[in-house]
Amino acid sequence: MTTQQLTHQIQLKKSFLCIGLDVDLHKIPPHLLATEDPIFEFNKAIIDATHDLCVSYKPNTAFYEAYGIKGWLSLQKTINYLNEKHPEIFTIADAKRGDIGNTSSMYAKAFFEDLDFDSVTVAPYMGKDSVEPFLAFENKHTILLALTSNEGAFDFQTKKIDHKEVYKHVLETSKTWKNSEKLMYVVGATKAEYLSDIRKIVPDSFLLVPGVGAQGGSLSEVCKFGMNQQVGLLINSSRGIIYASNGTDFVEKARAEALKMQGEMAAILDKQ
Repeated sequence: MTTQQLTHQIQLKKSFLCIGLDVDLHKIPPHLLATEDPIFEFNKAIIDATHDLCVSYKPNTAFYEAYGIKGWLSLQKTINYLNEKHPEIFTIADAKRGDIGNTSSMYAKAFFEDLDFDSVTVAPYMGKDSVEPFLAFENKHTILLALTSNEGAFDFQTKKIDHKEVYKHVLETSKTWKNSEKLMYVVGATKAEYLSDIRKIVPDSFLLVPGVGAQGGSLSEVCKFGMNQQVGLLINSSRGIIYASNGTDFVEKARAEALKMQGEMAAILDKQ
């Protein structure tokens, strides 16, 4: 998927909502545990209930890898279902990969060729040759961890080297890499006050923003400082939507929460 196609979906749906499919068998409705594949059945139900309200889905692969081969097969069934039923939706493998070049090439093949995700999250710590293999794939996107929403982000990401924060070095350096136009960046909603500086460095890039909702981030603050002329934002919500209920009404409750966020986004877009 191209960024132009993603922007078109945002305009069409009046939404820049990304729903995180972080499936924990201890949190899903108990009645689903009796099904052959509870993880996929949960995901399918969430997708069927919310696909018209969001432009992206983001499975965090750890929640699938934790269940071994069965979890991986559930992930594969989920992405196959999305690509078959809703090819217009932008898919993100939240895998946070990144390794030496030949290993990164294999990670990229796994997510872009075998599973056919539109994008994957990648850690920048090992530098250019660990990221460029992901950027070699046509119409695929690499979402680089820039400034994350967790408390530990302050351990390294905001420390200064040569009077400049590390995350700014990451942003600036990444722009020099081959095919850098395919980069997107993770910026936590709990760091909204940093978005103005980030936009000075990457004014046109899409930002994946976790942390709105359960982690306390503000949608209005993120949009105020982070939105560009093409919107350029994917606001992720996971727990606040998919675990709005763990009863038999989980589908209705999830849709209600997604509709609430989509309504807030539509109001913001109408003011642009």
